[in-house]
Amino acid sequence: MASIPGPVNFDWSDLRAFLAVARTGRLTAAALRLGADHTTVSRRIARLEEALRARLFERRPAGYSLTTQGERLLRAAEAMESIAIAAQNDIANTGLSVSGAVRIGATEGFGSYFLAPRIGELCRRHPELEVQLVAMPTRFSLSKREADIAISLTRPQEGRLVARRLTDYHLRVYAAAAYLESHPPIERRDDLLRHAFIGYIDDLIYTPELDYLEAVGPIAPQVKSSNLIAQLRATVAGTGLCILPSFIAATEPTLVPVLPDEITLTRSFWLIVHEDLHPLARITTTAEFIAEVVRRERGVFLPEC
Repeated sequence: MASIPGPVNFDWSDLRAFLAVARTGRLTAAALRLGADHTTVSRRIARLEEALRARLFERRPAGYSLTTQGERLLRAAEAMESIAIAAQNDIANTGLSVSGAVRIGATEGFGSYFLAPRIGELCRRHPELEVQLVAMPTRFSLSKREADIAISLTRPQEGRLVARRLTDYHLRVYAAAAYLESHPPIERRDDLLRHAFIGYIDDLIYTPELDYLEAVGPIAPQVKSSNLIAQLRATVAGTGLCILPSFIAATEPTLVPVLPDEITLTRSFWLIVHEDLHPLARITTTAEFIAEVVRRERGVFLPEC
């Protein structure tokens, strides 16, 4: 008589390693996310494949991609992760504890110029909270756990995500005062076509909300950068004109708005949290803090308020 196979026995840490590799596609990136070394992650993946008697990843030079069996395990592992998060929330919130790490993925401008100078207040309120602020020009995937909280320029249209609008903000054309003094005057929109512009690299624009030069006119930037702070520094140095968030330009006293009554763009910041993480004390506390400081200092983004 053939023996009936017993239940598969594996460690939850092996599943966490599997999830990290599935979400990043690389051992080194997964190891960084887990706070381990890549050999440990590789060993855990091998142990999990042996326990399941299945090949979970295709190993290629470009990285790790899931096999059919890996895709099936991903769904089950994410369901188990959700249960673990819910259990953690149930236990941790009983003691009203706000501790552990929370990763905030934010746009460069909001993260570096608004949130970073104010995040110390959150840390003083909750000394056991570790805040990881990732401010960079990219779209953060909360389903892949690239961040716990995301500050985005767009409201998500799908996925198990909880979103709220933080605030609108304005953008205008700016130039250094020295640049304007040494170049032809700008009295109407058509005059802009005779000036050098600084803007984004077209194929590196990660969200349509940053593709705003057409709103000003048929302008081809002479200097392009995927980095907002680089654009700002080039503008301050007198390289040319640039469309910048007003709350950032206001930090540079040498910058002057150009045709402010005629050219003003409006965009929005959204705070987004994955549905699984939303109830966690450290996530809720951090999200509420961000919303609180934005509400308290709304005049930074909308001076007319």
